[in-house]
This record gives sequence, structure tokens and C-alpha cells, in this order.
Amino acid sequence: MKQTSNDPLPSEAVRAFVKTSSDYYQSQFRKIGDSDKAVFTFNWVAAALGAVWFGMRNLWAMFLVSVVLETIAIVQIARGIWGDLGAPILARLEGIEKTLAMRRTQLSDAIENAPDKVETFQSAIASLEGAVQSIRLQAEAARNEALTLILFGVGLLLVVKLGQGLIANPTLRARYVRWRSQPSLKAGLTAPTILLASGLAIATYLTCAFKFGFPEQIPTLQSFPADPSVQSGVATLIKDWMRETALSTEWFFDGLVRIISAVLDTLETLFVETPWPVMGGFVILLTGLSAGWRGAIFSTAALAYLGYLGFWEKSMQTLALLGSAAFISISLGVPLGVICARNPRLYTFVRPVLDFMQTMPAFVYLIPVIAFFGTGKPAAIVATMIFGGTPVVRLTVLGLRGVPETVREAAMAFGASRTYLLWKVDLPLAAPSIMAGINQTILLSLAMVVIASLIGAKGLGEDVLEALQYASEGQGILAGIAILFCAMILDRIIQGKGKKS
Repeated sequence: MKQTSNDPLPSEAVRAFVKTSSDYYQSQFRKIGDSDKAVFTFNWVAAALGAVWFGMRNLWAMFLVSVVLETIAIVQIARGIWGDLGAPILARLEGIEKTLAMRRTQLSDAIENAPDKVETFQSAIASLEGAVQSIRLQAEAARNEALTLILFGVGLLLVVKLGQGLIANPTLRARYVRWRSQPSLKAGLTAPTILLASGLAIATYLTCAFKFGFPEQIPTLQSFPADPSVQSGVATLIKDWMRETALSTEWFFDGLVRIISAVLDTLETLFVETPWPVMGGFVILLTGLSAGWRGAIFSTAALAYLGYLGFWEKSMQTLALLGSAAFISISLGVPLGVICARNPRLYTFVRPVLDFMQTMPAFVYLIPVIAFFGTGKPAAIVATMIFGGTPVVRLTVLGLRGVPETVREAAMAFGASRTYLLWKVDLPLAAPSIMAGINQTILLSLAMVVIASLIGAKGLGEDVLEALQYASEGQGILAGIAILFCAMILDRIIQGKGKKS
């Protein structure tokens, strides 16, 4: 038999790794390693112990998979033996029977006072009685499926056991090979590992079996034992804190509103008040210079759509709102990304904040935005900045960290100062990543136009919101396409600049 170089199998190493049945595992490991094809071996102990065996051997990924599959099988068996399969179906009877009793009372009154309605009530009662009978038959049929459920659970458990026995030795050998090259990996059988694997598996099996087999015996398993007063108390504390903070820092947020309003007013004057031929020509020229003549043709068609369908002014309002949010986000995000790229400790603090901004649903952080900034366009810009401001910071950090150290060392060897190194070496090499971050920030900001309209922002999002409120499908689709065209024009401009850089 040949022994491959990547399959070291000294008996002492195998014995130290497996602790038990070292001769068996050494022969199995050698059998698997000496063959170029798939080798089928069956580990009866692994098949018998199942998930516990994988946990004992520190194969926790397979432990989790095995626990899930075994639990599914055990739950089916428990439901078939102890569970009342018809109970969930019969639970629907309560409401129907109440309605049936009410209809019977109405029928009695109709017989005495309104004979013309008797037939209507009789028809309704007959329909309800038929529904009751149908539900009872469905419940009985469900109870008769208990044996089928048990057989399915047993069959699934046997298939899982077969799979566990087949993959046990190859999986353990793969970990053995990693252990030989990484001694820090845990190996062998230890009492804590055995207890942990056994406890987790048994607790999972019993909990799920009781949950589905005896649903009424342990009510705690049906729902988390939460105290509603805790939630209301914490919510009250947060509300009081936000109100007091908003009052004490009103001067600060008023100043931010003035700054944001100044930027917005400037851009609204530029986009909305400028004659449409001038603005349209400027956009077409900018697209052509950035993305070429094809991009210019697309921009011309998109602007014609916005103009002829009456979306020009609202599109310009949307672009002004978006431009304000994007301008502030980029102005703050790029310098912050530069600082974080050169200060890893600061980035470890900033990164959780960025994660929070990016993962928190937009409707949730509208609440504090309204509390501190009120409603209207400045609040909409702040919400848009929170939603779309993270990519430019992340991708700036990524781009600057991706600058080759050899290039930076060569520049410093020729006497480059820190300022020269930043402006002439780091930023030019990181420009593609930074431009991608700017592009993502702009497009994510544009995705907020509909949500921002909920708090008083004007523009295309207002048309979409009205279409949702009044079920005006045509208006909503047209406004949505207008938003799409605005996004695509901006994407052509930014992507073109990114490619050139």
C-alpha cells in the first residue's frame, strides 16, 4: 500500500488524536487516504450515537446538522405516538360554533318576527353545520395518519443514521489531517466535550418532543415567558429619554437643520429654478463626457420621459434632495474613511456604528429622526444620510487598505511626505474603490425617496406614496420608472468617472 505525503499516520499520532479504538481508526484512515476514489466505510458507533458522536469528536458542524435531522425524525415519532393531530384542526370549531349559535338565535327570532328572512338564516345554518362536519372529518382523518407519521419518522431516523455511519470516518480523518498541521485544534475525547455534546443533543430531543407531543403539559415551551410590563416600561424610559434629550440639545439640532437647509436650498435653486433646456443639456453633456455617446443618448431619452410625462419638476426636487444627502454623506464619509484606514482602533469603534446604520430598517430610525429633527425635508435628508452613508466609508477604508505597501514604501524612500503620499499615491490607487462607494451611496440614497416622502419630502416619492394610498396603479408605475431613470442616469455618470479613474 502506498502512503501519501499528506497523510501521515504514525500510530502514536492516531492514538493521541482518537484516544479510543486507535487500531480501527488507523486502518480506516489509511484505507481512505490510499485510494484515489471514494471509499465507503461504516462506523457503527457513530451511527448508534448519532449527533453525540460528532460532538464528542469536536465535529461541531456535523453535530448541528445531525441534531436538526434527528430532531425532525423524533418530533414526527412523538407527534404520531402522543400528539393529538386533530387538535389544531378542531381549534377552528370554536369560532364557527359561536357563529352557528348566533345564527340559530337569529333564526328563532326570524320565525316569530320576520318570516321573509327565515330561508336566509336556514341556508346560513346549513352551511355552517356543513363546515363543522367537514372540520370534524378532517380532524378524524388527521388522527388516522398517526401511524404514517410514525413510520415516516422512523424511516427518516434510519436514513440519518445510515448517513452518519457513512460520513463519520472520512470526516474524522479530515479533522485528523488538519490537527497534524494545526496542533491548536482540539483532539481526542474529553469529559467536558462528551458532557456538552450529550447534554445539548438530549435537551434538544426532549424539548422538541415535549413541545409537539404534549403541547398542553408544559405551557412554557409554547411561547417565551415574557412579561409585557417589561417591554412597556423600557419603551416608556426610551420615550422619556428621547424627549428630554431633544429638549436639552434643541440648539444643536436646530443648527444642523440650518446647515442642511442651506445646502438643500442651494441645490433646489440649481436644479429646479434653472431653465429645463439648460439643465437637460448640462446632464446630457456630463453623461456624454463621463460614459460616452451611448450614455448621452440614454440620458436624452430618460430626460424626455421625465419631461413629457410631467415629472420634470418633481425629478429635479428629488435630485436636489438626493444631492444634498449624498453631498453631505460623501463630504463626511471620505475623510472619515481616510482616518479609519490609518487608525484601526478608531475603525473598530466606527464599524459597529456603520453596521447599525446599514442593518436597522429604515422605518425604525425614522422615529428618532422625527423626534430630533421634526418632519420635512431636513429630516428626510438626515434619514437618507443614515441609510446611504455607510458604503462610502467602508469602501474608502477598503481601497486605502488595499494600496500595496511596496508602492508606499517606494514613495517614502524617495522622500514623499505624508500629505504627498496621501494625495499622490494612496487616493489615486484607491480611487476605483472610493468611486464605487460614492456610487453606492448615491444609489442607496435614491432608494430612500419613497420612504422619505412619509415625513414630508417632496418629489417622485410623493407620487409613489399617493399611488399606494389611493390604489392608482398607473401613476405609481410611471413615477417608479421615473425614479429608475434618475438612478440610471446617475449610475452612468458615476460609473463612467470610476472607470476613467
